[in-house]
Amino acid sequence: MHWPLRFYSTDSGSMSPRDPVCSKHDGSRTNLNLLLSYGGWRDDTFADLLPRLLEPQGIRCLRARSLRESDVLVRKVRVHIAVVDIGLPVDDGAGEPAGVRVLQILRRLDAPPPTVVVRPPQPSMRDYGRSLRNALHDGAFAVLERSCSLETFLDTLRRVVQRHYAGYWPHSPAGGFPHGGHFPR
Repeated sequence: MHWPLRFYSTDSGSMSPRDPVCSKHDGSRTNLNLLLSYGGWRDDTFADLLPRLLEPQGIRCLRARSLRESDVLVRKVRVHIAVVDIGLPVDDGAGEPAGVRVLQILRRLDAPPPTVVVRPPQPSMRDYGRSLRNALHDGAFAVLERSCSLETFLDTLRRVVQRHYAGYWPHSPAGGFPHGGHFPR
């Protein structure tokens, strides 16, 4: 099943259902920019698989493997949706978990993007509840376990686009919506 999605943007960079556009005034296409941060070591994770599925749909996936990479990307490119791994290190492959600091950076932006927090499995129900409360307090739209299925990620991203962008996103680089304007499912 596919879900219809459309994207809205205004000149100020904020998103609003009152001003639908799919291109900038200079005629170039706009993309939905998705920050994907992942601090784990495994291959074939959401951060590896989502770009292959979403980039043909006109979603630009920006990969960050550390707090520093996330900070540089956020300063250079407007992020529309962020997926933040709580276990993200400060530097590439080393250091303490810094995902919470990425959430703080995103929250301080003029137009903070909706954020999906990814966390490792929690050792106890108490830790589960505490980490959920903390992520929601830091502005997370949703909290997912690192081991959740790709379908769960796609469904969560679909819900983010529906809720925060009235179901709209820009055209694909090919000039149309390859799946009839629908989110892949």
